[in-house]
Amino acid sequence: MAAGSRPKVTVDGHVGTTGLRIRDWLAGRDDLELLAPEESRRKDEDARRECLEAADLAVLCLPDEASRQAAEWLEGSETKLLDASTAFRVDDGWVYGLPELGAGQRDAIAGASRVSNPGCYPTAVILALRPLVDAGLVPAETAIAVHALSGYSGGGRKLIERWQDPEIGLVALPYEAPYSLQARHKHMPEMTRYSGLVHEPLFVPAVGPYRCGMRVEIPLHGASLPAESSGKALHEALVERYADERFVAVRPLLEGQATDEHSLDPRACNDTNRIELQVIDHPSGHVLLVAILDNLGKGAAGAAIQNLNRMLGLPEDRGLPA
Repeated sequence: MAAGSRPKVTVDGHVGTTGLRIRDWLAGRDDLELLAPEESRRKDEDARRECLEAADLAVLCLPDEASRQAAEWLEGSETKLLDASTAFRVDDGWVYGLPELGAGQRDAIAGASRVSNPGCYPTAVILALRPLVDAGLVPAETAIAVHALSGYSGGGRKLIERWQDPEIGLVALPYEAPYSLQARHKHMPEMTRYSGLVHEPLFVPAVGPYRCGMRVEIPLHGASLPAESSGKALHEALVERYADERFVAVRPLLEGQATDEHSLDPRACNDTNRIELQVIDHPSGHVLLVAILDNLGKGAAGAAIQNLNRMLGLPEDRGLPA
């Protein structure tokens, strides 16, 4: 990149749900030059390669195999890659793109030429659990269960079309719909590794009759926690860990207060790059961790823009709604 010039950025797969949100949030930026093939050549392999090779940084919003192919095209190239698929999230040759993961992660992202953007569900689970595992408040060997509710945009275009199809009538459902209950979810490897857990969590995902928004619940049974791991101790550890994080908010400890139907709205962080963490204490000694985020915001496009900014030496929060 020439001195004084604007970095050239391309989004390969910019018509998908994540790509569209990234393009939308980058659209007003005057510090970047956005490259894209002509619409008539959007699926043309040569046109895509030309854009990728001309860019200083390419964001890949593609299926796993297509991301692997694009990465192969750019082997030895000076183009930096930020991949939003699951293809490289536990690949040791790629840096995991969660800036809030821990000490040194931001510098690792800034110095990397290959960064893998985290998944929406893992973002919530990792940010809620990792500080507690690091502090010994939740032992790494603990058996963890995760119940996760997402808007239907989290499944991409096919799921959006299915849920919005009036003949199927899913948006009129008065309840959430669990899915993949007998499948090993593709987010499990990164969720386990970066949370610091020994065992893969029991993961129960569900889709709700709304477009965007995510609520992830992690119940911690009192019998599985050390004596010092009260709700207050867990809350204090999260507050300390994220005290200086702009995009991670730790809500006040819920200890004996009543909640109502609006207290844990999964849409509360929609259209932002914000994630909210909540600790709910129970008189029995059990603790419930709750994370709320926009599955297309902090769970996808927002995280990508954080990483893009760091990889290009720009302020991490530039262009991001908090």
